[in-house]
Amino acid sequence: MSSVPRPIQSPVATGDKTEPGSTAALEAIRALVRPDLEAVDDAIRAGLKSIVPLVDQVAEHIIVGGGKRLRPLLVVLAGRACGAADRTHIQAAAFIEFIHTATLLHDDVVDMSALRRGRDTANEVFGNQASVLVGDFVYSRAFQMMAAVRSERVIEIMAEATNVIAEGEVLQLMNARDPDTTEQRYLDVIHRKTAKLFQAGAEVAAVVSGADRTVQQALARFGKHLGTAYQLIDDVLDYQSDPETRGKNLGDDLAEGKPTLPLIYALRVGDAATATLIRAAIRDARRDQLGVILQAIESTGGLQYTARLAQAESGLALAALSALPETPFRSGLAALARFAIERKH
Repeated sequence: MSSVPRPIQSPVATGDKTEPGSTAALEAIRALVRPDLEAVDDAIRAGLKSIVPLVDQVAEHIIVGGGKRLRPLLVVLAGRACGAADRTHIQAAAFIEFIHTATLLHDDVVDMSALRRGRDTANEVFGNQASVLVGDFVYSRAFQMMAAVRSERVIEIMAEATNVIAEGEVLQLMNARDPDTTEQRYLDVIHRKTAKLFQAGAEVAAVVSGADRTVQQALARFGKHLGTAYQLIDDVLDYQSDPETRGKNLGDDLAEGKPTLPLIYALRVGDAATATLIRAAIRDARRDQLGVILQAIESTGGLQYTARLAQAESGLALAALSALPETPFRSGLAALARFAIERKH
């Protein structure tokens, strides 16, 4: 068993000024649990090893791709906030990231994506068949790691989460190219497709750390609202971020026929000409009129409306943390909720 590490002094713990939503702000949060995150990286590399060379090649491509690793960060922060004293929360962080990775492998095939985080996607490099099959491998390895935790409650949480996530993927497919998609249908998709894994990760961290039921439920709420806020801002950034910084092209959702909230809101409140333009763009999955679409979204306040919803979700996440004792790790969770809505990439 390992002792709880002494928090590294950082802007999160000391109150030093760091630009909100910046890489430095995220690094300050990571600094609180740096040893845990390094252990998670080791667990991820070990878990993705296979005797099949192609699996290793695709897995290495994924690992090198990196990403923010917010879900593992959430899990280890939540675990430490609950007083985790062994490595079980590290294994939980790894299998949560595996579930996320598997969904990305499958998503990129479904969406025919060629770019993620500024790099060629696995399906672009290795082909669709390899990406789907390695995605299946990563899913199954995640469940092997879950079983090793030997907690019936963990299995229950993750079994429900993976099923809900799969439903969210199907619902998103049903909404694609449908200009009649409502705000509620959109929110249902992101609650299932994105927020559910954040929710599961935070709750599992509490379970494996021995927290009582009240804290487990509070962290589940925190994860749900954090994940919702994160996805709402992701949909804002699809229409206003720097492609080089974010590693994705502006309007990728539009090019895939995905009616996200900025579009749905602009369609709802815009005039007849705006509605006709947006409906055609969603139906035909066209990015060639992105400039006009961006103008319509901005003129109707679609980005601001979506950002306000994200702000409200972040507030609900912060409120859920009142069930936890005051520690630097709880402060780190609060900083993560703020980062989710202040980030620029």
